[in-house]
Amino acid sequence: MDIAVIVKFLAPCLPFLLTMGNKAAEGASQKVGEDVWNSAKAIWAKLWPKVEANNDAKKAAAEAAKNLEDEDFQGAFRAELKKILTADTELAEEIAKILEEQKSDGGSSVVNAQSYDESTQINAGRDVVNPNLSRTYNNPK
Repeated sequence: MDIAVIVKFLAPCLPFLLTMGNKAAEGASQKVGEDVWNSAKAIWAKLWPKVEANNDAKKAAAEAAKNLEDEDFQGAFRAELKKILTADTELAEEIAKILEEQKSDGGSSVVNAQSYDESTQINAGRDVVNPNLSRTYNNPK
């Protein structure tokens, strides 16, 4: 499992996750999206007991939450998570499962676009696996 992926996934949520009981946590789903927020809460619920029990990990999480754009603080948090997850492979597998479910949530998107005259419009999406493309021509000439 790539610890960096976990840190990148959790980073925008950390300020909210560390203040779960507060009103601030209510705005988290609006900031990062409800699906991401729910997955982050599930991961954090599993990680938090280990982080809380480890003073260095707890400090690293707090610093990473305060300094979301600083790679050094993110790296320190990543190093602490690596220690925790290396020592507890069962926990690492549980978190990997949550991330996989988030990644393959089965969601789909529909994009409708119109182009006029003989122009071409290209729409691109993230993580497109099996696109279903259809093209309709409406040429009034």
